[in-house]
Amino acid sequence: MEITAGKHKALALLLDPEKADLSRLPITADARPDYIFVGGSTGGDTTAFVKTLKEKLSIFNFQFSIPIILFPGNAEQFSAEADAVLFLSLLSGNNPEYIVGQQIRSARRIRDSRVDCIPTAYILIDGGVETSTMRVTGTQPLPPSDLQTIVDTSIAAQLMGKQLIYLEAGSGALHPVPEEVIRAVRAAVSLPLIVGGGIRTPEQMNRAYQAGADIVVIGNHFESHPEQLEEFLTAKRSYSEAILQRSGLTAERSYSVSGPTAERSDDERFMRLALHEAERAYHAGEVPVGCVIVSGGQIIGRGHNLTETLHDVTAHAEIQAVTAAAQTLGAKYMPDATLYVTVEPCVMCAGAIGWSQIRRVVYGCPDEKRGFSRFAPRALHAKCSVTSGVLEQECRALMQQFFKQHR
Repeated sequence: MEITAGKHKALALLLDPEKADLSRLPITADARPDYIFVGGSTGGDTTAFVKTLKEKLSIFNFQFSIPIILFPGNAEQFSAEADAVLFLSLLSGNNPEYIVGQQIRSARRIRDSRVDCIPTAYILIDGGVETSTMRVTGTQPLPPSDLQTIVDTSIAAQLMGKQLIYLEAGSGALHPVPEEVIRAVRAAVSLPLIVGGGIRTPEQMNRAYQAGADIVVIGNHFESHPEQLEEFLTAKRSYSEAILQRSGLTAERSYSVSGPTAERSDDERFMRLALHEAERAYHAGEVPVGCVIVSGGQIIGRGHNLTETLHDVTAHAEIQAVTAAAQTLGAKYMPDATLYVTVEPCVMCAGAIGWSQIRRVVYGCPDEKRGFSRFAPRALHAKCSVTSGVLEQECRALMQQFFKQHR
């Protein structure tokens, strides 16, 4: 699993296994957060909690379409039932037990599992109240006024190879991480930025996005007000659409192939993940094509264009994703998989997809010059279905923006 920085903002629901009441789970078919974080500072049976959570989500038939990411307080809170784990290092404190000690204790279990591990710098910012993290770790948060230390800590995290930065005001914080702190960190590092603690209104959430947060995490507030999740999600969508419109990337809402609403919703969700891959290619100077392969609602392979980086004309996004999926499955055939790609596959990629026996292909914008449908319409497996036009305008705009800058 990969979380990227960019225009597509995300909202994560934080559930503490010790406190969360799953009978009041605010998620519905129409109100789904982008991620569910599971964890707390003290304990709880994480494995049992995640299993129960999946059972609850299965009521809506999307138990795997919302990634469940562990946000552990210690090594004992790891569970192989989750999709990913934030491998946290508390860089704002001076307690080696939470910088590397707990990480050593959990390392072998995480390595031997199939759970994605995301190295994350955890930086506590004073939220005006003593938090459980402070009590458990015996550390003090950084004062918001000490911008230099906060920024230097974030820069150190990037130099150390962390993949995420998590700015945390703490559970029950009186006030959230200040916008000037988020803005200063965003200006200093290129890593995706998570912000949590003390956010109680959609306006505070959107201000965090505007300052540079990629993911906003809310836990305590939704425990007390579960009915407000839909209000926050509506505000987040409105903010994201306004940003896209200002960038010339209008959200696409029509599809060339009709189908059930749930399927269209999942197609858009996975295509956005493919767009994240395309954005990675864009920032690396590659033609911005991204791809993800999904089976059973889980991503089994992903990739983006690497032809310039690898000096290899075959290193297309689809080839990278098919190779990664084969390694995940330990098999070369993928009859239950769906491939999502931002641009119509070329003849070469269509051939690889066909040989892999992938049974469904979803792409964003057509490629009138090199697309397989014009030159090799029978290259895919005979039983493969094709859906086109998912987020077409966004996929096309990213390509146009790239070639405008490189011509």
